[in-house]
Amino acid sequence: MSRVYNFSAGPAVLPEEVLREAAEEMMDYKGSGMSVMEMSHRSKIYDAIIKEAEADLRELMNIPDNYRVLFLQGGASQQFAMIPMNLMKNKKAAYIVTGQWAKKAFQEAKIYGEAVKVASSEDETFSYIPDCSDLEIPEDADYVYICENNTIYGTKYKALPNTKGHTLVADVSSCFLSEPVDVSKYGIIYGGVQKNIGPAGVVIVIIREDLITEDTLPGTPTMLKYKTHADADSLYNTPPAYGIYICGKVFQWIKKLGGLAAMKERNEEKAKILYDFLDQSKMFKGTVRKEDRSLMNVPFVTGDKELDAKFVKEAEAAGFVNLKGHRTVGGMRASIYNAMPKEGVEKLVDFMKKFEEEN
Repeated sequence: MSRVYNFSAGPAVLPEEVLREAAEEMMDYKGSGMSVMEMSHRSKIYDAIIKEAEADLRELMNIPDNYRVLFLQGGASQQFAMIPMNLMKNKKAAYIVTGQWAKKAFQEAKIYGEAVKVASSEDETFSYIPDCSDLEIPEDADYVYICENNTIYGTKYKALPNTKGHTLVADVSSCFLSEPVDVSKYGIIYGGVQKNIGPAGVVIVIIREDLITEDTLPGTPTMLKYKTHADADSLYNTPPAYGIYICGKVFQWIKKLGGLAAMKERNEEKAKILYDFLDQSKMFKGTVRKEDRSLMNVPFVTGDKELDAKFVKEAEAAGFVNLKGHRTVGGMRASIYNAMPKEGVEKLVDFMKKFEEEN
């Protein structure tokens, strides 16, 4: 069985090189006589794995010294609660709702305080990013929250919102490590790794030190305080040890390819192949406003549900899997994360041309 081209939105394609390396080390990691899966997270050998992973991530993202890197569990969805629990000192926060996940985070924040929706693109099925250059942000808001790349809807902020001096919190789950980023513009930048970095089960939180305090909302569980994990270097309890090990391998893979600037170039090249085809196709249409298009997630439709279904079915038979769009948008979606090779996109476009001619 040869490998398929996996266009899944997450858990998603991982670099073959990383998978092969992990397979080679599965039974015996570096002469330890055991797998990383079996290792104590308190052992010297595992300590070296997690420390190296953090060092490589810091180097890739150029993370300033006053930020902590936390490897946590619970996915991005647990952060929807953890963020207000730790940051809502004035019990007020501003949310920009540009998709399903930002909406879920906004609804979760309402449990803990006053969440104010300062902008939204729900009026047009989240197919664009609203203008965030001059929003009415409450003076006493503790932070401004965004989801930077919207996996389901295929939109991406090209400019960060003007937070008017307030702390910016961003979920970058589906654009993590896809391009260079200025971490100092954020108070918290976080994401689940299962789209662009590793296997499901790890969420990485990069948080400015002044936001890590004992002063959390009353009733915040020990496990949901950033301070608990920061004080213990992500080893307060057993971390998702094997997942972190794979993330570390992906960081090294990206470094070897030339870092985030090289990644961005690769991703732009891949996305252009697909978007250029969509823009001239008579059958397939992209669903996102051009200037807000994501490099990672590309939703498209034929305009005919039966034809969409036929396309997804025939694509799968041809080795292009997980192209069915999210139920809220319908149609198709190709997620073309870092690990998707350029030839995967080229072959998909060839298949789409052929399908268009035959139908």
